[in-house]
Amino acid sequence: MSELIAQLLVYIKGIWKYRWASVATAWIVAIAGWFFVYQMPDNYQASARIYVDTQSILRPLMAGMTVSPNPDQQITIMSRTLISRPNVERIIRMVDLDIKITDDSAREKLVTTLMKDIKLSTTGSDNIFMISYDNKDPRLAKDIVQSLLTIFVEGGLEGKKQDSASALRFIDQQIAAYEEKLVAAEAALTAFKQKNIGFLPGQGGDYYSQLVSAAEELEKARLTLLEAEQARDAVKKQITGDEPVLLFEVGEVSPQSIVNPEIDSRIQALNTNLDNLMLNFTDQHPDVVATKRLISQLEERKVEEAKLAGTVNNRGRNYDPMMQQLNIALAESEAQVASMKARVAEYEARFERLKSMSNTVPAVEVEMQQLNRDYNVNKANYEKLLERRASAEISGELTSTSGLMSFRIVDPPTVPEAPSGPDRKKFFTLVLIGALAGGIGFAFIISQIRPTFHSQSTLRELTGLPILGTIPMVWTEQQKLKDKRKIYAFGISLLMLMACYVVLMIYVKPHGMTAA
Repeated sequence: MSELIAQLLVYIKGIWKYRWASVATAWIVAIAGWFFVYQMPDNYQASARIYVDTQSILRPLMAGMTVSPNPDQQITIMSRTLISRPNVERIIRMVDLDIKITDDSAREKLVTTLMKDIKLSTTGSDNIFMISYDNKDPRLAKDIVQSLLTIFVEGGLEGKKQDSASALRFIDQQIAAYEEKLVAAEAALTAFKQKNIGFLPGQGGDYYSQLVSAAEELEKARLTLLEAEQARDAVKKQITGDEPVLLFEVGEVSPQSIVNPEIDSRIQALNTNLDNLMLNFTDQHPDVVATKRLISQLEERKVEEAKLAGTVNNRGRNYDPMMQQLNIALAESEAQVASMKARVAEYEARFERLKSMSNTVPAVEVEMQQLNRDYNVNKANYEKLLERRASAEISGELTSTSGLMSFRIVDPPTVPEAPSGPDRKKFFTLVLIGALAGGIGFAFIISQIRPTFHSQSTLRELTGLPILGTIPMVWTEQQKLKDKRKIYAFGISLLMLMACYVVLMIYVKPHGMTAA
């Protein structure tokens, strides 16, 4: 520690030896610096404050019907991208600074300078922004702030309109694409139905449910047929007893009193056809005559068959009503059996037809389900896009007309009469500190260039020779007086330097020229 103190004392003595060079350097640096600061041009700061209102009553009212972007996020993006190169170049054109630009390097320098000097600050969560710019021309500073304010407001409104228009264009493109897909899916579905018209599943379900249903219907029909046949056989047993049931006199036999289901059904069909013909033609029409003749022939045939079957007995016998009822019941049973046989045959044919399509129908059903699924997906997406487009249109109209995010200018661009800079008092102080440091540094450099020995130890270390002794300097009174005068002059020079600093601090404004 003592060595450091000793070395420090050596440096101080060296600086003190060249103190006049130090004072001269300090005066030169101070005067030059103060003059430069004094000649610095005044800067005028133009500023404006704007408030972005994001609280709109329409937002909660239109919730669910419209899609509105996050206004806080939009404000953050706008504030971060406001001072960008395109905006600064636009400001240059708006304030006619591009007239003075001669080449690309000058333009680049001007753009860089403006991006650096323009300030955009915020107060936090209040959505109040302050735009400021310093320039020696107050009018130019005000114009630049006004231009930036215009870009800030227009950027918010145009950005919302552009976003809405871009969203509508994208949705329209998607609607057109899905409309094409929907038309193609409808065409494919129609062509598939036309191609596989005999293999498509019905409304009753898919192929397997239809096959099971057909088997169940077939079993029911067979059971019903079996019941009808048993009922018919029971009636026949009653009719075919030991003695005939129906007894007629030969002369009293009439076709209407004889029951023959087969011939009766044909006669009934011919009578129905005859009724239809009589509505359109006369009795002499060939079709009418032929139909009547055929009916007569069938009636005669029925009588002949009844005689052969023993239903006609000796002449003079009476007709038995019970036998007639049994014959009617037998005819109804035969008709029921015939109907059930036709039904069983139909169900058997249907069941066999479904069994024969066991390999084709499932494949057709699977392909049909896939086509329907693709069609339903495209249709659902198409309908959703239509709903979203309507919502986007409402959102765009709501954003552009009602102003979900409005801009209010709190303070218009203004420039105070007093300049905002430079802060000359601060610069004067810095110049004084720099002058003193420069003088001390200059004296220290000279002392290092032209060193002297101030102690025995230093001389012994540098020469390596032993020192026998030292002879002190004996100063005369005149020399002492002369040294005192030099010290006084040195102190007065420093005091004068400080006095000049005090005068400058008193008579010069912080942000401007001399005080009034």
